[in-house]
Amino acid sequence: HHLRKAAMVINWDAFHDQLAPFYDDRLGQPSDPPVLMLQLEYLRYHYNLSDAQVILRCQTDIAFRMFLQVGYHDQLPNSSSLCRFRARLKTDGFQRVFDQVVAQARQHNLIKERLRLKDATHIMADIDVPTTLGLVAQIRDQLLEAAQPFDSERVEGEQVEIELLRQRTESQKVELRLEARVTHLKEILSWVDTLPSPEDAETNKSWPTLLDRRRIAHKILDDQEHPGSGDKVRRVTDSDARRAKHGDWFDGYLLDILVDADSEIITQINVLPGNGEEAADAITLIQQEEAAHGNDVEAISIDGVGFNGPVLHTLEAPEGLGLDVYVPPREEAEDAMYTPRDFEETKDGKLTCPAGQTSTSSYRDNARARTAHMFSADACRGCAMAAKCMPNPPTATAKHGRRVYRSDYHQELERARAKTQTEQYQAVRREQWKVERKLGEVMNCHGGRRARSRGQPKVFIQECMASMATNIKRMIRLLCEERCVLASEN
Repeated sequence: HHLRKAAMVINWDAFHDQLAPFYDDRLGQPSDPPVLMLQLEYLRYHYNLSDAQVILRCQTDIAFRMFLQVGYHDQLPNSSSLCRFRARLKTDGFQRVFDQVVAQARQHNLIKERLRLKDATHIMADIDVPTTLGLVAQIRDQLLEAAQPFDSERVEGEQVEIELLRQRTESQKVELRLEARVTHLKEILSWVDTLPSPEDAETNKSWPTLLDRRRIAHKILDDQEHPGSGDKVRRVTDSDARRAKHGDWFDGYLLDILVDADSEIITQINVLPGNGEEAADAITLIQQEEAAHGNDVEAISIDGVGFNGPVLHTLEAPEGLGLDVYVPPREEAEDAMYTPRDFEETKDGKLTCPAGQTSTSSYRDNARARTAHMFSADACRGCAMAAKCMPNPPTATAKHGRRVYRSDYHQELERARAKTQTEQYQAVRREQWKVERKLGEVMNCHGGRRARSRGQPKVFIQECMASMATNIKRMIRLLCEERCVLASEN
């Protein structure tokens, strides 16, 4: 049975040191054994159950009780204890648990440092996206509810104003109703911002709630003032979820993982907002893995999102992570015109065009980390190759001819392009399917596709346990196969 193997392959007692710091049994009644609670969480995600369902299965399933080492007459924890267990550990505790599973895989010499495969997939947030009018109304009501303990009289007055505002704008267009509610929300915020911090702010549970609602309200107002900026709050109940496109448009998060190419074990995970910086997260994942295990990864393979100059520089630079990076370059449109890649750089930092002309001046574009090189208008007007270089030759009054932008990370990008012509690159890219299959397993077999809770920290806990269940399944397969081979040889 799978659970017999899970109890045999994984040293569950080793988790005690990771869980103990989150408990203080000197206060109150003795808690349920932390390792038992972790095992219940593992059962939830391996079999894709709810809190209540896993406790119900434990009451009747003899395999579950054997795995938990719970006797027939022993009492099981209440399903609400699992909520309190997750609240105790938070993201830090579950990160430690995940790292401990990976550490045990390393103890069995399953994980190598040769190559990491990185990829990400989307997670659907547990939200029903309201209209903008509904979103403003939601945060307004929640902000007033959070402010009730600190100025109840003002809150009652604002609630009367809400009803009057509703009656005045009932027959107006949606745009005018939204404008009126945004204006009222600004007035409420200007008052809430002036509320003094209570003397018991450190222990008062209502004050952090008010600060959080105030933060979200300011973010929603900023979204209204800058509608084209992106990164908008989609719903008050899950203010971390973002709208993005991953195949199709979705509202939620991204699960980003590293997979060891040799063992197919997930070595590190992270959860980002839907519009998060997936490319830059490769740096974070590598740093987290090496910090947790003290190892030194040799190479990493990323999909096309990794064709990013700053990211490639940090990953490859000896003073950075010193990795050998394999990434497919961005496809360029087929065009008969000369591209910036056709211009060669001289020793003094200038550019030479295919016709042999040298740039005459340049200026920095710090916002995009690049330099603009400009050629003489006279040289471009009289150039025989002008038709292939510029769609519109410079006029008689133009001060400059062709303008070419050269990225600060031009060498890193060209090195990535050149690497695609090597046999090693082709061999590495043939292994990329392993991380895609592993993501599919987490999403489809262990409930990772849809968020069970709201908020980025809680979604991280969910994906941490789903990835842990996936890893344990892989470890069982590898170690049991190894023992079968040894048994047959003997």
